[in-house]
Amino acid sequence: MLSGQAKLLRIFLGEIDKIDHQPLYETIVQEARKNGIAGATVLKGILGYGASTVIHSAKLIDISEDLPIVIEMVDTEEKINTFLPTLNQLLEKVGRGGLVTSENINVLYYKNRTQQ
Repeated sequence: MLSGQAKLLRIFLGEIDKIDHQPLYETIVQEARKNGIAGATVLKGILGYGASTVIHSAKLIDISEDLPIVIEMVDTEEKINTFLPTLNQLLEKVGRGGLVTSENINVLYYKNRTQQ
């Protein structure tokens, strides 16, 4: 059961980032699950830019295939830190750049559907 102090890991990348023809965000979430991370959510942005300062927007048809993707995952600091080398390997394999942040959070409620 996850409660109290935990870590939020946030990963920013592009929608077109892939590993072996699979979206990178799918690969990251699958690896997080294999590593026992408590939860992960993928969010698709409608507008954003990164270090290149190129704006990616759902409004612009010619560049809308590379919309911003944010993956958020929450678990204990220990589990997040254990997952970071795997995440780093995946990001380096793609080699297109990205941003990874973490912050301390306080889990107020966490219960899976099978827990009573």
